[in-house]
Amino acid sequence: MGFGKQVNTIRKQNNMTLQELSTLSKVSASMLSQIERDEKNPTIQVACQIAEALNTTLSALLDQQEKRDIIIMRADERPTYFDEKFGFQRHLLSPAFPSRGIEFVKNIIPPHSESGIFPAHKPGVKEYIYVEKGQLVVELGIDDFHGELLEGDSLFFEADTEHRFINNSISECHYFLVIDSTQSKI
Repeated sequence: MGFGKQVNTIRKQNNMTLQELSTLSKVSASMLSQIERDEKNPTIQVACQIAEALNTTLSALLDQQEKRDIIIMRADERPTYFDEKFGFQRHLLSPAFPSRGIEFVKNIIPPHSESGIFPAHKPGVKEYIYVEKGQLVVELGIDDFHGELLEGDSLFFEADTEHRFINNSISECHYFLVIDSTQSKI
């Protein structure tokens, strides 16, 4: 099931109208309608706004495997999200269950590009970053934090603020991201 169809399914399971989702996600109802019909591929920022409004994760909207005791995720079968505007790639490395929890993700940012702005998560959500390759500029909030991470560096932050990741270098940046929603306050 595609991203848009999954948005539609979860919206209807929550007895939410398109207009209600529009209000909560700050995405126009017409754009949401096109996304649900898989006519439009949203930017990573818009996809995250929709996930937050549906009280789920982007990973859960991308991967709807059934819960099992052991799950192998093959490299060529893992859910991947590609943001056409920035060339940003998000590779889901852990299974995503409908309930919130831990997400393990590998992100790739092309040279001289960025992730776009991720909306603030709910209070209690934490993010952990490890830069595997390249350089990563991290911006948190409007003026809260602006710092550069180099290969091998890591960062922890409370993710209830807008955040953006930027690659100002001439080579790709690869970084691992763990999103911990286990203590999220709904």
